[in-house]
Amino acid sequence: MIAKKKIKVLFNPWFFVFGIIFAVIIVVLWRFVQYDNTYLNRIYPNVYIDGKNFSGATKNEVIKYFIDKSTLLQKSYFTVFLDTQPVATFSGQLLNLSYDGQTAAERAYRIGRSTFPLSALYQRVSALLNRSRYDFISNINFDDTVVREKIEALKDQVDEPAKNALFKFENGKVVSFRKEENGREISEDSVIADFDNSVQSLKKNPGSKEIIIKPIILKPEITLSSINSYGIEELIAVGQSNYSHSIPGRIHNVILAASKFNGVLIPPGKVFSFNDTVGDISALTGYEQAYIIKEGKTVLGDGGGVCQVSTTLFRAALNAGLPIVERTAHAYRVSYYENDMGPGYDATVFAPSVDLKIKNDTPAYILIETEVDQENNLLYFKLYGKKDNRRVEISKSTVWDVVPAPDPKYQDDPTLKKGVVKQVDFAASGAKAMFEYKVYKGSGLTIDQKFYSNYQPWQAVYLVGTAD
Repeated sequence: MIAKKKIKVLFNPWFFVFGIIFAVIIVVLWRFVQYDNTYLNRIYPNVYIDGKNFSGATKNEVIKYFIDKSTLLQKSYFTVFLDTQPVATFSGQLLNLSYDGQTAAERAYRIGRSTFPLSALYQRVSALLNRSRYDFISNINFDDTVVREKIEALKDQVDEPAKNALFKFENGKVVSFRKEENGREISEDSVIADFDNSVQSLKKNPGSKEIIIKPIILKPEITLSSINSYGIEELIAVGQSNYSHSIPGRIHNVILAASKFNGVLIPPGKVFSFNDTVGDISALTGYEQAYIIKEGKTVLGDGGGVCQVSTTLFRAALNAGLPIVERTAHAYRVSYYENDMGPGYDATVFAPSVDLKIKNDTPAYILIETEVDQENNLLYFKLYGKKDNRRVEISKSTVWDVVPAPDPKYQDDPTLKKGVVKQVDFAASGAKAMFEYKVYKGSGLTIDQKFYSNYQPWQAVYLVGTAD
């Protein structure tokens, strides 16, 4: 008979402890998964928008909440003041005010659903266990189109550039004759930012709002106190043009426009704009009717003759060896500009798009002095400053592709009596012209430029009276 061997089982308490812990973990994870599943397609706990808890809400529920809330915005009003003067009022309905619930819902829903797994897990655990709070702020959208239109209208009324002190060169000295003036302008970006801040404030403080526009003060670059620091020493160039055969209104306009430039200083390194300096050209500023080129026709308009002034400044700048930043030739050959020079040495202007711009690249300020010789029909632009040994070469103009003017056109005009013939447009042959402009400093060539002009053939037009 074989004796049975007794097996002794040893009890290990550590296995028991680990078993209990494992079981607890399994239970906790199971409960956590169950809890997590309750937020399937819903916003996790402790997620707030504008301080409101949206735990357990769907995205559509959040969007609907903000749609309903947007209706209250329609009752808001915004009054815009220019300093202390009210200038506009906008209703919430006109601005189409509405909460951006879509974005707010999407941001809230993304908590616990990040594209980065570890980040998503951390957010879900911390939200479910109340370890973190996630706060978002909604945004109110508005259509700023009407606001920008109003700002542009206000800018047209308010904006004006600073005016530098003006001086006239007499007996070797600069003498002031007008004190500098501050300018001002409205910053559109700043106003829109203030408007947006006011709109967003409706979330905490609903009701009517006020937006105050305070124009920015623009300081002039040249003041009377700096009279002795410009380095003006001598005459550096002269530009000339002959306005013979101009009608009285045109002569008046030439003299008036030229006066706007007398005594003006151009700082070193500054790009000088003809249009900015001459200002508004209209009957309101003293200009008379004279012939201008408009929409392909020669017609009577306010300020005819101003291009005589821009042409003369263009020639002075060339003689001074200054960089010409912007210049446009006339549409057709104008007789006034060929009284004393060949075709191509002209510069037309028409605000705001067509301008003459020159740059002062000399070591000192440039003082403009204008002079009108009414006896000989001559206009001069004299530029004073400091010479720097630059040398200027301006070639004679080359002309080609000359095209005769078309035959005159006669058209009936019932406003004129029979037998009366009135010329309203003038013939000019077409052509292409070019001249070369070179400037040397020492042995170096600093400017090598060709100026082209493409003049259209122009037809004379006569009105023939038909009235009894």
